[in-house]
Amino acid sequence: MSKTSNKQRTIAKKVTLQGVGLHTGENVTMSFLPANENHGFAFKRIDLEGEPIIEADANYVVNTQRGTNLEKNGVKIHTSEHVLAALVGLDIDNVLIELNAPEPPIMDGSSKFFVEALEEAGIVEQEQEREEYVVKDVISYRDETTGSEITVIPADEYQVTTMVDFGTKVLGTQNATLEKMSDFKEQIADSRTFSFLHELEMLLEHGLIKGGDLNNAIVYVDKEISGSTMKKLEKAFNKEKLSVKPNGILDNLTLHHPNEAARHKLLDVIGDLALVGTRIRGKVIANKPGHFVNTQFAKKLSKIIKIEKRNKVPSYDLNKEPLMDVNEIMARLPHRPPFLLVDKILELSDTHVVGVKNVTMNEPFFVGHFPGAPVMPGVLQVEAMAQTGGILVLSTVPDPENYLTFFMKIDKVKFKQQVVPGDTLIFKCDLISPIRRGICHMQAYAYANGKLVSEAELMAQIVKTKNKES
Repeated sequence: MSKTSNKQRTIAKKVTLQGVGLHTGENVTMSFLPANENHGFAFKRIDLEGEPIIEADANYVVNTQRGTNLEKNGVKIHTSEHVLAALVGLDIDNVLIELNAPEPPIMDGSSKFFVEALEEAGIVEQEQEREEYVVKDVISYRDETTGSEITVIPADEYQVTTMVDFGTKVLGTQNATLEKMSDFKEQIADSRTFSFLHELEMLLEHGLIKGGDLNNAIVYVDKEISGSTMKKLEKAFNKEKLSVKPNGILDNLTLHHPNEAARHKLLDVIGDLALVGTRIRGKVIANKPGHFVNTQFAKKLSKIIKIEKRNKVPSYDLNKEPLMDVNEIMARLPHRPPFLLVDKILELSDTHVVGVKNVTMNEPFFVGHFPGAPVMPGVLQVEAMAQTGGILVLSTVPDPENYLTFFMKIDKVKFKQQVVPGDTLIFKCDLISPIRRGICHMQAYAYANGKLVSEAELMAQIVKTKNKES
């Protein structure tokens, strides 16, 4: 089976929908717009001065009553989850969502209409690879008050299972599973939001569900309805006559799936976990999920990903033929043993370079640093990173042998682990800004034994030497 592309995706053109907000009852116009690579998902409030943007980020979650609500600098977005679920479900990475109100339209209470609009806009592949968080360990979050729990375990692709139990006879216990995201449209997208009668009465009393009607929320009747309550509901929903169906659902709404409630909870999990900001490769198992536990888990996962990204060790095949061996390095760098501290170059592009040094007990500095406890001096690790970076900057001139490299600045140096004989050091240097006038500004890292051992920001300049003897 051929491997699917892992390139980022956006939409081909702008597409617009109109409807009402479930909780505000306001008319809303919402547009999906194409966005650049690495943009992610963001909401733009075009009804406010300055048209502020709120990124779909778990750290902006301020409230999870009746939906996942975001706030940044006082600007709010209510009920973001159904829109975000549609984007993830269609394997889209970068989209700007413009709104002229604080809440997307509820439509029919599912993601179906958002999926249709996005498909109408067309989905296009972008140049850059998608960043994916590959789950290697079990990660969990549990809400002790409710017993709700979300866990993610290793899996070959993004999968979600939800188990719901509301302790009511009318709904009982339900499960739903999405084995692959490509099935989202068919299996999950049309699953509508739902409410219990006792919640609905309270929401109506407090004016919190202005945009609701019986076409965008399944109402489970979990208690006897009095004649007066029924009249209130008929008035609220602008219906002449309401009744309770034998399956315990108010009015004439037909379920799309017997386990529609569990499927909608699965939809919510996908939408809420979009706030992590990175695609997940792992199986999410959510027991009694809700927006609070979903977003707490998203915050925890987001923090773990940030830490791992900061400490991420790139993987290189040290057995493959190098791009440059030590002789080719010496043809470019002016350094010579015992002060040549790079043995091989594995990768070289316009913006980065990867080098290797095998640290042996024969290094002259081990004689005095320290007798009986050999440790590679941190200053030489920085020098080795700089020499690796020197290969990058010297690759911009046709005659590198006629140049010397001089340090201009060393900043933000950190030493994390000791380097000892037997270690293989891998140096990775990335340009922070383009090389200009022979000045190179780099972020450099040194790794050994699967760990980051040191890092630094380096600035160096290459200077042409006077005629040297060959």
